[in-house]
Amino acid sequence: MSIATKTGDAGETSLMYGRRVSKSDARVDTYGCVDELNAALGVARVTADVGFITEQLLLSQEELILLMGELATAPQDLERYVNDGYRLTTSAMVDRLTAVIDELEKDKLLHYKGWAIPGSTAVSATLDVARTTCRRAERRVALLAEQEGDLNKDILRYLNRLSDLCWLLARYAEHAQNRGETKRV
Repeated sequence: MSIATKTGDAGETSLMYGRRVSKSDARVDTYGCVDELNAALGVARVTADVGFITEQLLLSQEELILLMGELATAPQDLERYVNDGYRLTTSAMVDRLTAVIDELEKDKLLHYKGWAIPGSTAVSATLDVARTTCRRAERRVALLAEQEGDLNKDILRYLNRLSDLCWLLARYAEHAQNRGETKRV
């Protein structure tokens, strides 16, 4: 089967389980933003030479796949989605990010008074792009939640936490490069 199905040529696409919607649908826009975020994290991961950063980014990318699947499923199909063995975004995923953030925040060098200027290092710049992409995805999820009312609250919490983690990892990358660190022990 070709990737070029031509079914989207008229401006429509399919959600999970075949429901057809406009490509401008809020749900499509929302999971599209999360897809952009996942790609941005991929660029950051391939750029990073600090094992701790690459590990955290890969874990987050894997979790974003779950999150995108959930967003790509119409509310009336979520029960079927779960019954088919797909997982939903959970508070445990949010807690994982929170624990990493808490650990990073023990490093007093990562505390800033004011704004950080992106671009100190290639890795930190890519992480700041991922952070801002994450914030856009977060805004789209908030809008979708307002429109639909019954969206899994852990999705928004996850993205909020992930953007915080991206900010901290960017600062961590800057300090790691300044120390000549290439991997965390």
